[in-house]
Amino acid sequence: MIGVSIRQLTKRFGSTLALDSVDLEIEPGEMFFLLGPSGCGKTTLLRCLAGFLLPEEGSIRFGGEEVTRQPPHLRRTGMVFQNYALWPHKNVAQNVAFGLEEARVPKDEIVRRVGEALAAVRMEGYGTRSIHQLSGGQQQRVALARALVIRPRCLLLDEPLSNLDAKLRLEMRTEIRRICKEAGLTAIYVTHDQKEALSVADRIAVLESGRICQIGTPERVYRQPATRFVADFIGETNFFPAVVVGPRLLEVAGERWELAREVAFAKGEAVSVSIRPEAWRMVAEAAPGALTLPGRVAQRVYLGETAQYEVDTEVGRIKVHELNPRPDAARQAGEPCLLTVERDDLMVFAL
Repeated sequence: MIGVSIRQLTKRFGSTLALDSVDLEIEPGEMFFLLGPSGCGKTTLLRCLAGFLLPEEGSIRFGGEEVTRQPPHLRRTGMVFQNYALWPHKNVAQNVAFGLEEARVPKDEIVRRVGEALAAVRMEGYGTRSIHQLSGGQQQRVALARALVIRPRCLLLDEPLSNLDAKLRLEMRTEIRRICKEAGLTAIYVTHDQKEALSVADRIAVLESGRICQIGTPERVYRQPATRFVADFIGETNFFPAVVVGPRLLEVAGERWELAREVAFAKGEAVSVSIRPEAWRMVAEAAPGALTLPGRVAQRVYLGETAQYEVDTEVGRIKVHELNPRPDAARQAGEPCLLTVERDDLMVFAL
């Protein structure tokens, strides 16, 4: 296992700054995700790591080795592409063996290592199959086996599940993590799918306009976003205005809300409050001192495991997700309600 160190990495395409002085430290054996909207620079960063693009400034180190200007074939990285990039005229075993053949590995060793790689992705017995005979999930496993068979120092994955249907994506998420952990690989994974990142990653870097907004565990990035952009991009949230009236006090719709921690804003400053939909509770009456917001149900959508409400309040329309909803407790459009939330679930940002 190796760590990956990125220092002040800058990449331009003409006048467009795709990566702006990016710094990253990725630990050996870590599943590290690059997450962000289209055009944020995550795929550009991955291609710089693979050697397909050369940065104008900065450095990349694999372990103690400087690889910034090394060609791709010397970096010993395995790459899994969005479209799999499998050879249609070769069978499964021939596709997996391709990198070993290019490296002039002896034939008996190729046979052994191809068998091991297919076993790792649970594709034993598929070696003689044509690529056209495989499902999308099976093709993705072959692409993984081809990347693993060369015994890479680092595995790079560029939105590898985007072409699969929803059920297969869920299955392959856990499979990719299992494979990487069993192989002891350092893996760097690009996606724009927040649920994919939250469910698989050890740590996540959220990018915006070529810069890193936040790095942290899935739980920390979701529960304690560093910026309004991160709070808005990761999952769903409600934003509404408030005014700071003390180090731990906000004024919300004429009421004073006491916070769980102090905020770094001046008294009288207008701020934006963020609260996740699942953090709200609809109650008949609130406990003394609770943070409450009266409202009226605008609509309800039943989704089985959740019911999603939209509630009109003095601070705007609020989304509320009720987990494991009971049909006999459903609230209908036009019905008044009282929302309450725990202090730990408030996030405060500059406007």
